[in-house]
Amino acid sequence: MLKAVLSRKNLSECKEYISCVSDLLENGNILKLADFNHHIGTTRFQHSLNVSYYNFLLCGFLGLDKKSAARAGLMHDLFFYDRRKHEKGIGESSHISEHPKIAFFNASEMFSINDLEGDMIINHMWPMTLHLPKHRETFVITLVDKFCATAEVLTSLRSRLRRKQPLNRQLTDFIN
Repeated sequence: MLKAVLSRKNLSECKEYISCVSDLLENGNILKLADFNHHIGTTRFQHSLNVSYYNFLLCGFLGLDKKSAARAGLMHDLFFYDRRKHEKGIGESSHISEHPKIAFFNASEMFSINDLEGDMIINHMWPMTLHLPKHRETFVITLVDKFCATAEVLTSLRSRLRRKQPLNRQLTDFIN
């Protein structure tokens, strides 16, 4: 079942969303993102799915191109290495500024992407990268990406705390 963080919906049943991204969700390279941890307790595939779905919803609400938004969300972190173990190449700056370029290169090699999708992929880390987004949808994906990362980390921490409930109850009883 495909599910986005903070949502109870089975995304497979969201026909309009799935019609935008079904070819990507069937692609082995996109599915391979599930092999990489991304944020605490989240794989890169799950993070990309989260960004894709919420980007689709928010751009649709704002009357923007929700199909391109959904597609770019799935491709915005399309790189195949563990970012924590990645060694910089000659002339490379930080992972934060380099991974959008790598994702853009990979997406453009693997798929036919439009200019809007390309702008969203390459500029999704703005303002950490200095390139100003050209489209309103790109400003949206920058916000959605940060929102999803925060939600993923907090959800993971919450579930970790719940597993330690007996200790928390003991502390609460001790304090009270």
